[in-house]
Amino acid sequence: MNINKTTLALSLAGLALAGQVQAQENKLYLFNWTEYMDPAIIEAFEEKYDVEVVQNYFNSNPEMFAKLNAGGTSQYDVVVPSNYYIPRLIETGLVKELDKSKLDNLDNVMEQFADPSYDPGARYSAPYQWGVTGLIYNTETFPDAPKSWSLLFDPEVNAEYPFGLMGDGQVTIGSACAYLGHGYDCTSMDAWREAARLLIETKNRGTFSGFTDGTPALQQLSRGVIHAGLSYNGDFLFYKEENPEAFEKMKFMIPDEGAEMWVDAMMIPKEAPNPDMAYKFIDFILDAKIGAQLSNYNYYASPNAAARPYLDEVLTEPPVQPSEADMERLRFTPTLEGEQLQTFQQLWSEVKSR
Repeated sequence: MNINKTTLALSLAGLALAGQVQAQENKLYLFNWTEYMDPAIIEAFEEKYDVEVVQNYFNSNPEMFAKLNAGGTSQYDVVVPSNYYIPRLIETGLVKELDKSKLDNLDNVMEQFADPSYDPGARYSAPYQWGVTGLIYNTETFPDAPKSWSLLFDPEVNAEYPFGLMGDGQVTIGSACAYLGHGYDCTSMDAWREAARLLIETKNRGTFSGFTDGTPALQQLSRGVIHAGLSYNGDFLFYKEENPEAFEKMKFMIPDEGAEMWVDAMMIPKEAPNPDMAYKFIDFILDAKIGAQLSNYNYYASPNAAARPYLDEVLTEPPVQPSEADMERLRFTPTLEGEQLQTFQQLWSEVKSR
């Protein structure tokens, strides 16, 4: 039998393409923070949609942004950035606007997250979890600790005990700004310079142990490596519930001068290989019971109003749910762009190097 070679080649190419499409339809690529997803939720989603979820992880917003900017927009279907990186992802064209007609559970979102300052109209993002960055400290070392950032920045309050600062420059400078009376969400150059001077002085006190992000700081606190530092309320509660003896003398505090409230949200990269499945996944997470299950696993607050009846009681009180007074003191980390971002990065590099 004489088969035209061109026809054969086209047929083989068509089979290969069909195979690729089938592979994409049967997989969802999730790019998320480490240890931030209940495996049982993934299993339930895989079973419901006959799909395999491939999870990849990042440890910081800059790492996530760099990977998306280096071609990751075609490698992932759903990514989970923090609020102050969301405008950057939108403006650089790395994510697509959401088709809300494909998200039946979007109405479950709390009013405060339905029209957020970081994404007006929630056109590009759907909230995943929210929390607070605050002070952690040893209550035996500081039995009468003031509800203040002075625990880190005032040598008269803490002159001799090791402490850590957070590696996220905006959070650490924001904390120093709050202590100095400029507000956590300060963006003026004068406030930044004053905060940078304070941080350099603080680093050079001799008891500074280094820049450490959330979970490692908690581990250092429990081992006595540091006696004060910064971490996240959900991480703190998780470790306290898992190891109550080690954290019996540890406390999480929202300083009266103000602190960070953050939101992690779900977004779809511009060239997601399986956008239809991405919508199914986002809508799945926005389900009332699944949203509660996620928070019950992570120990973080849910942005899902419909999830409240299903939340564990511990998630409805401090430190996961701040008091009304503390809520008024919380601010989002501001998004920096262009020359302002470059200036900040230069200032932060100086703080770290000196």
